[in-house]
Amino acid sequence: MKDLTPDPATLDPIETAPRAELEKLQLQRLKQTLERVYEAVPTYRRKFDAAGVTPDDLRALGDLARFPFTTKEDLRAAYPFGMFAVPRERIRRVHASSGTTGKPTVVGYTAGDIEIWADLVARCLRAAGVRRGDIVHNAYGYGLFTGGLGAHYGIEKLGATVIPMSGGQTARQVQLIEDFRPKAIMVTPSYMLNILEEYVRQGLDPRACPLEVGIFGAEPWTPAMRAEIEAAFDMHAVDIYGLSEVMGPGVAQEAVDTKDGLHIWEDHFLPEIVDPETGEPRPDGTEGELVFTTLTKEGMPVIRYRTRDLTTLMPGTARTHRRMAKVTGRSDDMIILRGVNVFPTQIEERVLATPGLAPYFQIELIREGPRDVMRVHVEGLPDADGAACGPVLERSIKEMVGVSCAVLVAAPGGVERSQGKARRVVDKRGA
Repeated sequence: MKDLTPDPATLDPIETAPRAELEKLQLQRLKQTLERVYEAVPTYRRKFDAAGVTPDDLRALGDLARFPFTTKEDLRAAYPFGMFAVPRERIRRVHASSGTTGKPTVVGYTAGDIEIWADLVARCLRAAGVRRGDIVHNAYGYGLFTGGLGAHYGIEKLGATVIPMSGGQTARQVQLIEDFRPKAIMVTPSYMLNILEEYVRQGLDPRACPLEVGIFGAEPWTPAMRAEIEAAFDMHAVDIYGLSEVMGPGVAQEAVDTKDGLHIWEDHFLPEIVDPETGEPRPDGTEGELVFTTLTKEGMPVIRYRTRDLTTLMPGTARTHRRMAKVTGRSDDMIILRGVNVFPTQIEERVLATPGLAPYFQIELIREGPRDVMRVHVEGLPDADGAACGPVLERSIKEMVGVSCAVLVAAPGGVERSQGKARRVVDKRGA
């Protein structure tokens, strides 16, 4: 793999600013944000009043812990535009979640928000080793999902060339990668495995493809999947993080030269870690639920938004901004099976470590009488003995998570493929 370390001269000065300077800026912007939402957003005025706090109570960054959380339920209750902090006429774009579990969560952006968003995605791309004039294949989905357009504007802001491919049409993805010769790809890691499968199907060598770096996000993925992708394509694989309610992709980025966690752009987002059950703050270096407060959002600022993502905050390395570890899972995606907590990323790690299995899986939860049962659907490689692989994986999962499961090994192509975010868990226990 090529050395893609960025030239320090290309970094924004704030990326390497001393912590004291960064925290002074954070406090100034946080005060302004609290004042604005208290005046402009009825939901926040009610929540602050109920908690007995006002913006004047913030004198230091640590005082933020006195303020109430924002949850997805708050956003749904204010559907569609009740969380906007500016008149609706100032909103230049609206994005929304899929709404598969209720009303969608709606996010509004002013022209200034879109400009900052593009700047931050461009900052992420530089950290990943992309340069002005490079070609970037954008396979994130376009539309209400923030991934496609968020990445698109950032690529253009950097001065790179964007291929707005979106998701799906996997054979065409491979054709355009081979014909247009992009240096980088932005896509979900699970869909990158689909592209790998298509390379093999067409008899092409993925290690000879032009890609030098993949910027992967929108779903948790493991170090084992990083190793799988890097070995298959002879390219760097780095993590990008974001979520619609906070901005979209571009909230944090892993540096290609260190690959040791994602630097959160703390001049725009203030992170916290809290206990997922109690909401009490946890110190840096302790795993918990990630909480974000936006510092520069105009259209829809959020205060202490509970992301449900589980991670750890750590000191900066390649930048002075703090890092977050790779997300291990989501507190609301956690499977509780016979009293044991199981995360899909744990299953993924075991699947990738089992010889003879392809890197595709899906977890099915069913009820047999009074007992919850987990089935793991996987598929064998073309020349492997699938019947022999199943018991190996069953033992491996039992050793890791402490509960038994049934492994069902299908023929190649027998596990559902994603066209964007992977559907890792199918819960049929309520059926």
